[in-house]
Amino acid sequence: MRLIFICITYVSIAFNVSSQKNIVKANDSNTPLHLVKADYPVPYGIPDKADVKAAIDRVKNYLEKSTPFEMIDQNGGTIVDLNKIDAQSTLKKGDYRIVSYEWGVTYAAMLKVAQITGDQSYKKYTNDRLDFIAKVLPNFTKHMGKGEDWADKGPFRNLLNPQALDDCGAMCTAMIKATIDGSNAPLGTLIDKHIDYILTKEYRLHDGTLARNRPHPNTLWLDDLFMGVPAIAYKGKLTGDVRFFNEASRQVLLFEEKMFDTSKGIFFHGWVQSMADHPQFHWGRANGWALLAITEVLDVLPTNHPDRNRILQLFRNHVKGLQQYQSGSGFWHQLLNKHDSYLETSATAIYTFCIAHGINEGWIDRLAYAPTALLGWNALSTKINNQGHVEGTCVGTGMAFDPAFYYHRPVSSFAAHGYGPTLLAGAEIFKLLNTNKFEINDSSVQILKN
Repeated sequence: MRLIFICITYVSIAFNVSSQKNIVKANDSNTPLHLVKADYPVPYGIPDKADVKAAIDRVKNYLEKSTPFEMIDQNGGTIVDLNKIDAQSTLKKGDYRIVSYEWGVTYAAMLKVAQITGDQSYKKYTNDRLDFIAKVLPNFTKHMGKGEDWADKGPFRNLLNPQALDDCGAMCTAMIKATIDGSNAPLGTLIDKHIDYILTKEYRLHDGTLARNRPHPNTLWLDDLFMGVPAIAYKGKLTGDVRFFNEASRQVLLFEEKMFDTSKGIFFHGWVQSMADHPQFHWGRANGWALLAITEVLDVLPTNHPDRNRILQLFRNHVKGLQQYQSGSGFWHQLLNKHDSYLETSATAIYTFCIAHGINEGWIDRLAYAPTALLGWNALSTKINNQGHVEGTCVGTGMAFDPAFYYHRPVSSFAAHGYGPTLLAGAEIFKLLNTNKFEINDSSVQILKN
């Protein structure tokens, strides 16, 4: 037993020593040890604006090639005259569906990049595809399948006949943003259809909270704060009708009441009305969708709206909570408070964008949070490969009641959820670098006071 104990102790000590990195052999009398370069797992320091732009350019260039926007006939030929669309016509396939909620985020992100950097090729990406969608749908509608099976309704089923917030909310927000930004695409009918679905057809709890009946009756998914609410808020900006602002802010506060974990400063992923103890899982991307939704609402909510200060405080509380869970590599974890769960890209991208945006808008303390945002970008940049693929993104994820489900969700560079957030993060970091000065002080990143 003594020999076994000695062996175990030796192995433990050897492991601890070997696991240390960047062990300095110099001594304090001949080397300023506090200036020795650390062995960081991702780039550390102040990003270069040109490098940020180059990184998101790789993403945009890849997406331009991999998301064609054209209709093809049953023989695979391109349909130039859209009046010739028939029941066998379909979208030309690329790597991603150009009418999904993930692509609603991507379209809006492309507009954001164009606004911040001045590179109009990003705006063209969005306008080309939204214009195509708007022009195709009237012809395609004539030939929609008549069956009840969703698959029988073809590639535009989600836009023409939405059955869930995922089908239309993010796409509707992108369409409204494009319209506000000057797009001439005939999007008004689709926007109205989608707003009508969100406001009058989506299932709700008795108090009006946007809800689902899966996996159990009267269930809230945190994701839906993003899937439905920004579209309502931006409809308010488009029309000036305060009723839309009121409904958007009401939804944010209803979700906060039920799903914000005040002890941790982050949201739960799911909530089931019939349960006494709700699922205790703080999924990364769902928290990202929530923070992004709150950000979108704050962007358009009038400064004199009675709920604005409360929603702004929620944003601040959420950012403060998230900051404590950022890993030493700059990424956030799949389950935020479970540091043995994997480091995930899309959540990291969303937080990086929202925190940088909050700084740029003056909502949060620059000194406290700018290094967090830059560290997030430095981590995220390592996941943009030379082809422009965004790696390390969790695939689509339902709501669960056990940790193993979240811990072992697959990741893929073809998970569409990573692309829009990465573009958003790059754009806002570009702006942060453009409007602030940073320095390395005692080896750490600091933002300089104005």
